[in-house]
Amino acid sequence: MKIAIASDHAGFELKGKIKEFIKKHWASKVRVVDYGPDELVFNDDYPDYVSKVAKEVSEDPLHVKGIVIGASGQGEAMVSNRYKNVRAGVYYGGTLDVLEAVRTHNNSNVLSLGARFLTEKEALKAVEIWLTTPFSEDERHIRRNKKIECLPHSHTQHHD
Repeated sequence: MKIAIASDHAGFELKGKIKEFIKKHWASKVRVVDYGPDELVFNDDYPDYVSKVAKEVSEDPLHVKGIVIGASGQGEAMVSNRYKNVRAGVYYGGTLDVLEAVRTHNNSNVLSLGARFLTEKEALKAVEIWLTTPFSEDERHIRRNKKIECLPHSHTQHHD
């Protein structure tokens, strides 16, 4: 499986920690591809990077998952969810049960993290739960996810 990852300036440091964590614990099962930024730029725009992750997941949702990190994670999820086949869930603290639900019920393939609301430890635990929790395959969840996919999308492909 491939993990596509991106951030903006607010999530840049945490992105590095998450990449290290994934490589340490899942190196034999997962390949991490970083879509930027490559250096800290305080005036960058998260859609420039997050859209690359969403496009990657959109084109191969069975083999690619995405992790996007910003200040709250909300804007990053909004960008991601504009792409076909992408189901981004947001986590910025609180009960970890929401991460299990976003995987078991919604089959989330993009995790959007709010770096300004999470400690490093919380973020890494969130990534662990999200990566290791399987989709339930319950008929009701399959049915609901299919209904979501039938809704119109803003982007079927990204235009540079």
